[in-house]
Amino acid sequence: MALTEFNSQLIADVGISMGDEGKGRIVYEIIDELKSRTKRRDIAAVVIKVNGGANSGHTAGGVKLNLLPAGVIENDVQTLAIGAGVVADPRKFIWEGKPLEARGYRIFDRLLIDERTMVSDIGHRLLDLAWEDYRVNCMREEPRGSTGRGITPAYADETSQFQIWYCDFLGGKEEFASKLSMKLRRACDTIKYVCKVSPEKWDEFFDKLTNAEIRANADSIKDGVFSESDFSFAKFKGEAPFEINVDAVVDAYWEAGRFLAGNIGDVRKLCLKALSEGRYILGEFGQSYWLDKRHGFRPNVTASHTGVPEFFQSAGIPAQPVHTVGCCKAYDTKVGTHVFLTRMEDSHPLAAKLKKLEYGTSTGRQRMVGWFDAVEKGDAVKYGGCDDIVMNKLDALSYSGEWREGGELLVCVAYRDDSTGAVYHGVPRSDSLRRKLRPLYVQLKGWSQDISNVRSFEDLPIEAKRYVAFCMKSIVDVAQRDFPLKHIPNLRYIGVGPMQSQIIRDVPPTPELIERYC
Repeated sequence: MALTEFNSQLIADVGISMGDEGKGRIVYEIIDELKSRTKRRDIAAVVIKVNGGANSGHTAGGVKLNLLPAGVIENDVQTLAIGAGVVADPRKFIWEGKPLEARGYRIFDRLLIDERTMVSDIGHRLLDLAWEDYRVNCMREEPRGSTGRGITPAYADETSQFQIWYCDFLGGKEEFASKLSMKLRRACDTIKYVCKVSPEKWDEFFDKLTNAEIRANADSIKDGVFSESDFSFAKFKGEAPFEINVDAVVDAYWEAGRFLAGNIGDVRKLCLKALSEGRYILGEFGQSYWLDKRHGFRPNVTASHTGVPEFFQSAGIPAQPVHTVGCCKAYDTKVGTHVFLTRMEDSHPLAAKLKKLEYGTSTGRQRMVGWFDAVEKGDAVKYGGCDDIVMNKLDALSYSGEWREGGELLVCVAYRDDSTGAVYHGVPRSDSLRRKLRPLYVQLKGWSQDISNVRSFEDLPIEAKRYVAFCMKSIVDVAQRDFPLKHIPNLRYIGVGPMQSQIIRDVPPTPELIERYC
């Protein structure tokens, strides 16, 4: 069955769950499809990272990425762009880019960082850890589970008008040093006087940042691209608690910024040029709809906007039609302190199987696993908009090991408040109400076949077809419960493994899928 055409030269790759949906691997599939349709190798001109920073981990073609967009693995993409909606530590571009170039990927001859992309620095990372400490020890809340990459404090500088942009690396060092020095001193004062961090904890922060980067860059250290000392934060510590070696920080960041000087430019013009040439731009989003700082639930949200409108703000181009691909998994995962209504018991055999697969790309943290929540996804489709849906990791649900035939798969189709008897077919916006709810499930049969080598929908076991169809039906039911959707999204791809070849592209249109298998 032929896939429907993309209805715009702008394609947004977004998440419709709580993140970690496999958005990165979809970039390759979309580009491959565009090349096949048009017979043009250069049809995908730009893959742009739209939001977030090094806190968003994507895996594409076996390559783990944090800051660079997943277009890295497709050499026919002309430009790997970083939008103005991103916050980025210049050293991270180097730490991530040089090892990839050593492996044969083209990075720095394709990388374009927008002049208005915001610089994040060590002060932001220290503030990230300090605010987490403040949350736990002063506010007596659960730890938020921050990545410690300084993302939230960097965006706070944007709203406070203290930001430093990448275009500052194209000016003089003296002006850059003045701006960064003031920001670092303000960060130290905030950590000491507002967050009330102890001197002992201050010292621990530098060790924690060093160890995190050594762990994250273990492969490049092993391969000899960098040494462990390249990732040391101890050299930035001042002589006394709550002091930073400002000169050392300025020198390190100026050196990194000047290395990238040839990669800094105007992403707006690049995007408009690509559109005028009839070529495509893929917007790669970090996090997901339910982690948006405005639409999610504090404190488990990110500091950026994760929905399609941010495409235009980050690329700096006029709002126009965009084809949106919403990604999810065939089950759910969350990390941090989320309210997880559909969480599986850790003792459940499927939970034990899935948890072996589920570790964060950015942090290595163990993810919690749960049953497919069609309510969350249906609301994300209703309010966020989707032309297509992608469902990844269907293969992970096949019976194996202790997860044996006869186990039932559950799909959450609504929530219930047992204290009132009220049933909710959408996600309440009140967090206090949401915490009172329990999921209402429908049970479906599982399957025993290994489907990782299946490439056609018709070759899937009937139970897998019914599961997929019911998930789509449940999403659509939630999305159009109050009013009909103008467009019912189709299931464009089904992922049955992590590599590019492990994909199913011939899923019937959603109305036909539901009619045949539900």
